[in-house]
Amino acid sequence: MLAAGRARRRDDAYHPSRRSTRRGGSASERERAAVRERAAERERLIQFSCGCGACVVLIATYDPTKDEVTEFSASSCLTLLYNINLCSVITTEGLGNRRDGFHSVHKRMSGFHASQCGFCTPGMCMSIFTSLANADKSEKPEPRKGFSKLTVSEAERAFSGNMCRCTGYRPIVDACKSFASDVDLEDLGLNIFWRKGDKDADVSKLPAYTLGGGVCTFPDFLKSEIKSSLRHLTDVSDVTVSGVGWYHPKSIGQYYDLLNSGIFSDCTVKVVVGNTSSGIKGYKDQDLYNKYIDIGDIPELSAICKKDSGIDIGAATPISKTIEILEQEAGSKSCPSGSVVFRKLAEHMSKVATPFVRNTASIGGNIILAQKYPFPSDIATILLGASSTVRLQIYSEILEVSFEEFLEQPPLDPSTLLLSIFIPYWASNSHKESKVIFETYRAAPRPLGNAVSYINSAMLGHVSLNESSGDLVLSNLHMAFGAYGTEHAIRATKVEQHLDGKVLTPSVVLEAVRLLRETIVPMEGTSHPEYRVSVAVGFLFSFLSPFAKGIKGPGKTLSIGSASSLSSRRETVSSEEYKPVGDPIKKYAVELQASGEAVYVDDIPAPKNCLYGEFIYSTQPLAYVNNIKFKPSLASEKILAVVSAKDIPSGGQNVGASLMFGDEPLFGAPVAEYAGQALGVVIAETQRYANLAGKQVVVEYDTKDLKPPILTVEQAVQNNSYFEVPPEMYPKQVGDFCKGMAEADHKVLSTEVKLASQYYFYMETQTTLAIPDEDNTMVVYISSQYPEVAQSSIAKCLGIPFSSVRVITRRVGGGFGGKAFRSCNVATAAALCAFKLRRPVRMYLNRSTDMIMIGGRHPIKALYSVGFKSDGRITALHLDILINAGISPDASPIIPGTFISGLKKYNWGALSFDIKLCKTNNTSKSVMRAPGDAQGSFIAEAIIEHVASVLSLDANSVRQKNFHTYDSLVLFYPESTGEASTYTLPSIFDRLLTTSSYLHRAEFIRQFNSCNKWQKRGISCMPLVFKVAPRAAPGRVSVLNDGSIVVEVGGIEIGQGLWTKVQQMTAFALGQLWPDGCECLLDRVCVLQADTLNLIQGGLTAGSTSSESSCAATLEACNMLVDRLKPVMEKLKQQSGGGVSWDSLISQAYKDNVNLSSSAYWVPGQESSTYLNYGAGISEVEIDLLTGAITLLRSDLVYDCGKSLNPAVDLGQIEGSFIQGIGFFINEEHETNADGLVVSDSTWVYKIPSVDTIPKKFNAEVLNTGYHKNRVLSSKASGEPAVVLAASVHCAVREAIRAARKEFGSSELTFQLDVPAPMTHVKEMCGLDIVDKHLESLSEHQYRAAA
Repeated sequence: MLAAGRARRRDDAYHPSRRSTRRGGSASERERAAVRERAAERERLIQFSCGCGACVVLIATYDPTKDEVTEFSASSCLTLLYNINLCSVITTEGLGNRRDGFHSVHKRMSGFHASQCGFCTPGMCMSIFTSLANADKSEKPEPRKGFSKLTVSEAERAFSGNMCRCTGYRPIVDACKSFASDVDLEDLGLNIFWRKGDKDADVSKLPAYTLGGGVCTFPDFLKSEIKSSLRHLTDVSDVTVSGVGWYHPKSIGQYYDLLNSGIFSDCTVKVVVGNTSSGIKGYKDQDLYNKYIDIGDIPELSAICKKDSGIDIGAATPISKTIEILEQEAGSKSCPSGSVVFRKLAEHMSKVATPFVRNTASIGGNIILAQKYPFPSDIATILLGASSTVRLQIYSEILEVSFEEFLEQPPLDPSTLLLSIFIPYWASNSHKESKVIFETYRAAPRPLGNAVSYINSAMLGHVSLNESSGDLVLSNLHMAFGAYGTEHAIRATKVEQHLDGKVLTPSVVLEAVRLLRETIVPMEGTSHPEYRVSVAVGFLFSFLSPFAKGIKGPGKTLSIGSASSLSSRRETVSSEEYKPVGDPIKKYAVELQASGEAVYVDDIPAPKNCLYGEFIYSTQPLAYVNNIKFKPSLASEKILAVVSAKDIPSGGQNVGASLMFGDEPLFGAPVAEYAGQALGVVIAETQRYANLAGKQVVVEYDTKDLKPPILTVEQAVQNNSYFEVPPEMYPKQVGDFCKGMAEADHKVLSTEVKLASQYYFYMETQTTLAIPDEDNTMVVYISSQYPEVAQSSIAKCLGIPFSSVRVITRRVGGGFGGKAFRSCNVATAAALCAFKLRRPVRMYLNRSTDMIMIGGRHPIKALYSVGFKSDGRITALHLDILINAGISPDASPIIPGTFISGLKKYNWGALSFDIKLCKTNNTSKSVMRAPGDAQGSFIAEAIIEHVASVLSLDANSVRQKNFHTYDSLVLFYPESTGEASTYTLPSIFDRLLTTSSYLHRAEFIRQFNSCNKWQKRGISCMPLVFKVAPRAAPGRVSVLNDGSIVVEVGGIEIGQGLWTKVQQMTAFALGQLWPDGCECLLDRVCVLQADTLNLIQGGLTAGSTSSESSCAATLEACNMLVDRLKPVMEKLKQQSGGGVSWDSLISQAYKDNVNLSSSAYWVPGQESSTYLNYGAGISEVEIDLLTGAITLLRSDLVYDCGKSLNPAVDLGQIEGSFIQGIGFFINEEHETNADGLVVSDSTWVYKIPSVDTIPKKFNAEVLNTGYHKNRVLSSKASGEPAVVLAASVHCAVREAIRAARKEFGSSELTFQLDVPAPMTHVKEMCGLDIVDKHLESLSEHQYRAAA
C-alpha cells in the first residue's frame, strides 16, 4: 500500500483524509512503514460523502514505463483507499504548513481574505493547486514570471465543485485569478498585497509562485518502490487479494473466475471502479460489504480504440479522461466529421458532477446506474442522442447493442460486464449537401454542473436544402430526452418521424410539440412534472427554430457559462484613528485554516477506547414508539449499544436543550412528537459503522388515541396551537390603522405571501466529542455558538452540577445560528452516551441526519391589507402573520419582534398586526442569519411593489415616497434611532443610484426586453434598516513573562473574524502606553478557545454583535492593565531617560508584582443597547423563459459600517451574507414529505449558491460614516444585515417575470412570487405553454396569409 498520508479508515473500505500530510523527498524504511501504518490504522472519517468539496485531495499516479506522473483532484470521502494503491496522496498540509512554510496558494487565499470559517478552505486550496499543476503541464505558451499557465476563465472554474457558505466566493475567485497568465492584477479585489487603485500592483508583491506548483507530488522513494515491484505489478497470472476482502482482477477472465469461484456466495459484494455512486442520494451504501471487486485496472475496460467509423471508449475510463479524448478528437484534423458531435458531448459532460468527481467516476459506471435504476444521467441521454452503441460481455459471450436496447434491458447483474461505449462519427453528406447538426441541453439549478438536471436532451440529425422549395429540411433525426422522471432516457421516435423531410413551418413544429407532450410523461411522484414537460418543449423549439420557416428562435444572450469573466469592485475606507483597529489586516490564524492545521472538533485525535454515535430518529410526526429493532445485516452486527431515554441517570432529566423559553426533550419518549425527533443513539466502534447501523433501524409506531399531527400553520390555527410571546417581547403597533385606511385613495385587501424555511448548511455539521473525566465529571468538545447553554443542558440531563461539565469550543466551521441552540441536543446526547458507557463518545452528524433533525429558518405566511394615496404614499398597513415555530419554542418568541423591526423600514403611516407563533409537529425552527428581519423586510418590499404595480408607478419612486423622515423613524424605532446625523439611509440610497448607473441601466433593460422575446431582464433596488442589539460579554487579558499576550473572550470564532478584531483591539488598547501606539504587539496576541469553566457568562455568539461586545470587554480589560502599567512605565522612563520597550516594561512589572491579568464584563449602556444599521442594494437579473434559468448579472451594495474595526473582515461578512440571502430568496428549496420529514436532505437536492450562480458583476462599498459615540470605537455590525439586501434579486426576478407576462399577453401583471423562487417556479410564473401559444399564433397568421 503506497497511499501516503495520514489516511482515515472507513472500516472495510479506506478513505484518505482531507487534512493528511504527504511531503516529497527521500524517506527511510521506517518512514515508509509509518506511511503504511497510518494508512491502515486511522479510524476517523471526514465529511461522509456530503458533496461539499471540503474533502478534496490531490492524487498522483506514476507510470514507471514512461516515467510520467499524473495528478488529479478527488473527493477523499468517496475514494476507497485500496483504490489508490500505488498512488501518492497530497492534502493541503502537504503543500505547506506552519513548520515548513506555507504554499503560495495558502498565502494568497489568506491575503485575499478568502477564508472565513475555514472549514472548506483546504478543499478549495487543493482544487486550485491541482488546476495550477495541470495547467502548467499543458502545451500553452510560457507565462510571465510568477504566473501559471492557467487562464482567468479556467481560474473561475477551478473550484466550481467546491461549496462555501461564508465568503460568497468572490475573494476565492480573486485569489485563484491572481495566478492566471492573462489576469489584470488591478482588477482583483481587496487584499493585503496592495491597496485598490495603486498603480504599482505587481506580481512581485504577491507570494512567489513556481511554475508547476513547486511541490513534489510523487516522491522518489515511492517511484523506487513501484519500480522494484514492477515484475509483480505486471504479473497478470493471479488476482490480487488484500487481507480485508479486496479483490483486484487484472483481466476479464480473472473477473469471471472470481464470480465462478463461489467465494461470494454467502456474502455481500460490491463491484467498484471509482465508487462515486456512494455519494448520490438514493444510491449511497445502505449496509456494509464483506468483499469488494475492483475492476478499474482491467486493461480492456480502459482501452481507447479509434476506428474509421468512430471511437470506442472503455467503460472504466474516467469521465474527465473521456472529455479529454472527445476534445482531442473534435480538434483533430483527421476527424473533421466528428468534431460537432464530439465537441458538444465534451462540453455537456464537463457540466456533469464536479471536477473532482469526474476525475474518478467512470463513464461506464454512470450509464450502468442509468440502466439499472431511474438515475437522471446526463451522459446516458447525450450518448443515446449521439446514436452510440455499447459492447457487453456475459461470461464468454460478447454482444454489441444499440444504446436504446441497452437501456431497455432488465437491470444488469455482475455477470454482465459493460466493456465499452462506441460513439460514431457523423459525417455531412456531400452528395446530398447535408450538414450534421447536434445540440445538447440541460435544465439544472447550476449552469456549470454539480446539480442533477430536471430534464436533459440531445438532438442530432442532418439538415439539407429541399431542392423543389428551397427550404431547409431535417433527416436522420435522433432526439433523446431523459431525467424528467422516467425509468431511463428515451428517444422521441414519433417526433422524429413526424419531422423527417418536412419543411419546418409553425404548424409542423406545433404538431411536433404536441407529439412531444404525449411522449414526455413523468412518473407519478416526480417533482415539478409540468415544468419538465414544458422545458422539453423549449428544448425542441430551440433546436428546430434556426431551421424553421417564419419562426424566430430564442438565440443567445449573456449567460454565466459563456460570457465574460466575473468582476467586482470592493471598496472600503480604513480608519487611522485607532490603529491597528480599522486596518484591513488578514484574518487571525487564516494560514492554518488554509493549510488544514486549524483544529476543529473532529480533528481532535480520538481518545483511547473512543466510541461513535448516530441518532435514531422518528419518521412519523406524532406516534407512540412501541419498539426499536434492527434489520439483520452486517451493519447491525457492529452495534455495541443503543442509548435512549431509559438510560438517563437517576436525578437527570430528558432534556436536550435547556433554553430561555422552555426545555426541549432529548428523546421522544414515549411519544415521538415530530418526524426527525431523536429516539435514541446507536453506538459502534467507528462513525461509519454507527451511520450504517442507523440505517438498519425498524421502529414500530402506534397512533391509537392520539390526535392527528399539526403540520401546517393553518392546522395550528384550527387547533389553537400556539406558543406564547412574552408581552415585553411583542412588538408595538404604530398609529391608528382605521384612520389611515380611511385616508387612502386605494386599498389592497388580504393578499397572501409565503416564505419557506432555509437550512443552515454550515460546512462542518453538528459535532461533539464527550470524554468522561474524574469524579463523575465530563469534558465536552463542541462546535457551538453557545457553549454555556450546552453546559447547562448536559448537566440537567445527567443530573450533575454545572461545575462538573466543562464545555470547550475552539472554533466553529460555520454556524449562522444553527449552532446556537440546535447544537445542544447533539452535545447532550454524546455526553449521555459517554456517561453511561464510561468511554469517550464522538458524534459527527452526516449531512442527511443534520438536515433532517436540526431545523432551520422560520417559515412564515402573511396576509396584508394596505391603503395608499394615488401618488404612492402609504397611509396604513395591517398584517396577519403566522410563524411556524415547530415543536418547541427554542428562540422563536424573539421572531415577532425582529420580523416587525425588518418591516418597519418604511413609513407605513399606521401599522397594525396580529402575529401568531404556531406550535406544530415539525422540527423546531431556530434563529438563522437575520432571523425575522429577512422575512419582514422582504414582505415590506412585496407590499411596495404591489402598490407600485397597482398604480403603474416605478417601484423606486414608491420606495422613496415612503422612506422615513427622521421624525417618523423615531416613531417607528423609538429606542434605537440615535441622533439625526446618524440617519444615513437617504444619502446611501442616492449614492447607490448614482454609482450603479441605475437610471441608465433601467432604460437599457426596457430596450432589451422589447427586443428579446425569450429572455427578459429585471432590476430592483431596496433599502436596509436593521436593528442591532449588542449583548453583554466577558473578557480577560493576561500578559505573560515574555511579553506575549493571552486573551479570552466569551465570543466564539465562527468565521466572522471575531478573533481578528479582538487581536487588533488588544494591540490598540495596550499600545496606548506609547504616543504612536504599538502595532508590534499584534503578532504577540494569542486568543484562546472558549472554556465554560475558565471564563463564565460567555453568552451567545449571534446577531453580528459578539465581535464588538468581545472587543468592548477586551478594551475594558486592557484599560485596567494600562492603568496598572503606567506607573511602571513612568518609573522606567525616569531611570532610562528614554523610550521603554514592551519587553522591558513587562519584565519590570513582573519584578514589581503587578497583576498582569485583568477581567472585565462589558454591559451595553442604555444608550447603546440597540442601534440601527443602514444600507442599500441593487440587483439585475436575466431569466430564460424556456427553462426559467436565472442569471444574476450584477449586484451593487452600499453599507454603513460606522468606523469598521476591520474593513476586510466586514466586507467579507457583507458579501457572504448577501450570497447566503440569495440562497434563501432564490435557490434553496427546503422541502418535507406529507409527514413533515425533511426530504431536501443532501447536496443532491438542496442547492446553496455556488460560484457559477453568484452575480457576474458584484460591487460592494463599505462606508465610513464617522463618529458614533455609543458604538465600540464607532463601529457597527456587519454579518447579518446584508442577508436582507438579497431580496433585491428576488424583486428583480419578479420584474423580469412581469416583462415576460406582458410579452405573452397575460393580463395578470400584479402577482405574488413566494420565497424561494427557483427556476422551476420562475418558469411556471412565466407560463408553461408559451411556446405552444406562440406557435399557435404563428400558425394562425400563416393560415390567414395563405387564405
